[in-house]
Amino acid sequence: MFNALIVEKDEEGKTSASVQSISLDRLPEGEVTVAVEYSTVNYKDGLCIGPGGGLVRNYPHIPGIDFAGTVEASDDDRYKPGDKVVLTGWRVGEAHWGGYSQKARVKADWLVPLPDGLDTRQAMAVGTAGFTAMLAVMALEDHGIKDGPVLVTGAAGGVGSVATAILANLGHEVAAVTGRPETADYLKSLGATQIVPREEINETTKRPLEAEMWGGCVDAVGGEMLARLLGQMKYGASVSAVGLAGGAALPATVIPFLLRGVNLLGIDSVMQPYDNRLRAWQRIAKDLPMDKLDAMVQPATLADLPKLGKDILKGQVKGRVVVDVNA
Repeated sequence: MFNALIVEKDEEGKTSASVQSISLDRLPEGEVTVAVEYSTVNYKDGLCIGPGGGLVRNYPHIPGIDFAGTVEASDDDRYKPGDKVVLTGWRVGEAHWGGYSQKARVKADWLVPLPDGLDTRQAMAVGTAGFTAMLAVMALEDHGIKDGPVLVTGAAGGVGSVATAILANLGHEVAAVTGRPETADYLKSLGATQIVPREEINETTKRPLEAEMWGGCVDAVGGEMLARLLGQMKYGASVSAVGLAGGAALPATVIPFLLRGVNLLGIDSVMQPYDNRLRAWQRIAKDLPMDKLDAMVQPATLADLPKLGKDILKGQVKGRVVVDVNA
């Protein structure tokens, strides 16, 4: 028997989450069984712990879109007992039981070997948010980051925190956008050299182009803010779009793309091919300063997850939550 956070739905459609003891035979099918050590909390996890957000189809359910741990059993030659592994994406924690459990059983194709230089706790301090941030930075690099500050929106969140730390460590000047003034010192500790109040860039404008300000951007907000900043990008600069906290609509024109050659790069971390996953994790181990990573971490246990799920949906979680599933 082992512990897991089980989300159940009653006849009236209301969900509830609690830590329960379950047996190994309840786990779904898969080639590899992992003794989970750590997981984390993302926006999707908040949805899956609570109302589901349309992500969860079947109940009872175990959320947790990320986990890291040690292979316990494997029917696939690529992994053997004792191997350290990481999982992000592939709709684990949504359509498939996830990492808020002391054991998980998944397809071998969904796993990535833990890269040298990271332990399982650090891997979950990174998690989907940090993995997405690294993919966003890599996409900017592939298209050429221009001179000048690189803008990071939603900078105090999980993706934004890691993106800020990575970009600063790579030598870029980072302008961090936040709606929480109290996070300014935290963002500066990650390497941000400029704090941009959210209200300065969240107002819509009828002008399709403004002064060229940013050499690149990692945008976790979308909506009106993304529409506004597209008109502020330097010629040929790129925006990596990773989120929609500000809404899915994009009230913009094509003018920045046509007159300034701006690139809008969509970043998907869920179905990312294996080779690029491996490349991103190796870059994380190399380019994300571990002291900065430690500063982002808020520890948690399985019992803390129902409250944390609500908090992250309200935008009240700063940095990265690392869940010790065995605590």
